[in-house]
Amino acid sequence: MRILILTQYYPPEIGAPQNRLHELAIRLKKKGLQVEVLTALPNYPKMEVFEEYSNKQKREETIEGITVHRSWIYVSPSKRIIARLLNYFSFVWSSYWRGRRLKSFDYLMVESPPLFLGYSAMALSKKLNAKLIFNVSDLWPESAEKLGLVTNKHLLKMATRLEHKCYENSALITGQTQGIVNDIQKRFPHKKVTWLPNGVDISFYNPEKIEAGDFRQKNGFKINDIIFFYGGILGYAQGLEIIIEAAHRLKTFPEAQFVIQGAGPEKEKLHLLREKYGLENVHFFEPVKKSDMPSILKSIDIAVIPLKKLDLFKGAIPSKIFEALAMKKPLLLGVDGEAKNHFIDKAQAGLFYTPEDVESMTAQIIFLLKNKNELHEMGENARKYVSDVFDRNKIAEGLYDALQNM
Repeated sequence: MRILILTQYYPPEIGAPQNRLHELAIRLKKKGLQVEVLTALPNYPKMEVFEEYSNKQKREETIEGITVHRSWIYVSPSKRIIARLLNYFSFVWSSYWRGRRLKSFDYLMVESPPLFLGYSAMALSKKLNAKLIFNVSDLWPESAEKLGLVTNKHLLKMATRLEHKCYENSALITGQTQGIVNDIQKRFPHKKVTWLPNGVDISFYNPEKIEAGDFRQKNGFKINDIIFFYGGILGYAQGLEIIIEAAHRLKTFPEAQFVIQGAGPEKEKLHLLREKYGLENVHFFEPVKKSDMPSILKSIDIAVIPLKKLDLFKGAIPSKIFEALAMKKPLLLGVDGEAKNHFIDKAQAGLFYTPEDVESMTAQIIFLLKNKNELHEMGENARKYVSDVFDRNKIAEGLYDALQNM
């Protein structure tokens, strides 16, 4: 059985879709499938092609046994909509012309967003004689419209038509959250839609086998400090200014230290807000390699997971949750809906605060500071729950069974 994964984002880039798809590819290969990937030249998040891939180098390579084909993509650091569209559509075009030269496949699995990659996926599935699997990690264009990222009515209408066409042409639609699955199934009751969640490699993120390293000492943290940690994209959807606002209110609790690790479009704004308040309890760090994350997570105390207060996000489960829970770190969760249901209500693996409500977040932080003894039990609950429900091996097994029955 041969499967081609079509995605704009893939390692050595760092990010949630990159890790999720590569981990899935490795596990499907272990099940006996012939797995190949068609992707772009790596450039995210700086929007610069990695130096080792410039000058037409590494257009085909093998990463941990997975054959990876790469095609050209337009990249620009500009945040203008035209630059973003050129980025998306350049890969739509180049991925089709690169992919049509490949051998036939039984399945073509495409990652959305970007939704526009559906054009290439539908054309390639016909060319390569492959059944189309449309993997939805975020509902587009709904998300783009509600976040105000796309306001052009003509573009939104075109994207909606494309979304419908992609679903109708798919043999299987997979959704990253149950909210996504329910939304698509309601609108397309005649299509086969299944849950394909993100998850975690519980053997890689294993606190019993990981040393804490020198993260605390190297960055000047004291032995009694309680580190509240956010690691990921510094984007608009996360609403990360709430962490700095809470830190400002908690200056009388010197043991409360806040770490924001990552890169993204909101980075400069967040730095300016910290400077405005003159905060010494907020620390910014650059993104790190995946291999460094277990040691960092072992060193922190609580993982902070914020999102904007939008109905859209009631079906969201930020990927950074899984690694933290696997490392027995409790959550301070500002995501209502599906994430709260899984990790607070069922797992009892942390505390919930009302999204974008600084007073609610501050109150929960004070509770944790005054009840440190509860952190251990929350951490134990955390690892047990993700091991039972979000183990990457079990997730890949579920997709393999679905492919067998198609």
